[in-house]
Amino acid sequence: MKQAVEQLSTDLVELRIPSRAEWVALARLAVAAVANRLRFSIEDIEDIKLAVAEACTAVIQHERHGEFIDLTCETSSNGLRVRVRDAGRQALSRENGKTMDLDEARIAGLGVFLIRTLMDEVAYDVDPEAGTDLVMVKRLQGATA
Repeated sequence: MKQAVEQLSTDLVELRIPSRAEWVALARLAVAAVANRLRFSIEDIEDIKLAVAEACTAVIQHERHGEFIDLTCETSSNGLRVRVRDAGRQALSRENGKTMDLDEARIAGLGVFLIRTLMDEVAYDVDPEAGTDLVMVKRLQGATA
């Protein structure tokens, strides 16, 4: 019964933005608006905004990112689940088959480290052909997993 009540209180917000850096601010604002509707503190909302910006930036920096980034925010009585993923693929200016150099990999790794520090749960999959799919969960204070 409790599970059914939680399912009824779940809301879903979806946003598709072009996969370019100038649109990351819109993703940050949208997720902040969703988080603000829940009972998150200002500090938690700032953490969520930063995590989403890092996730979007990681997608954009991916060698073969798609034309769009799909952002899905799912609310529940326990918190917020945010999914960031590519919407398709396209070859960018890099040559096919070129992989990230060591400095680029360190920067991308730093973003994932930051996201893991800011959010309660993080899972991601980066496929050179299928793109990036990252899921982050932030629980409300006092909520359990």
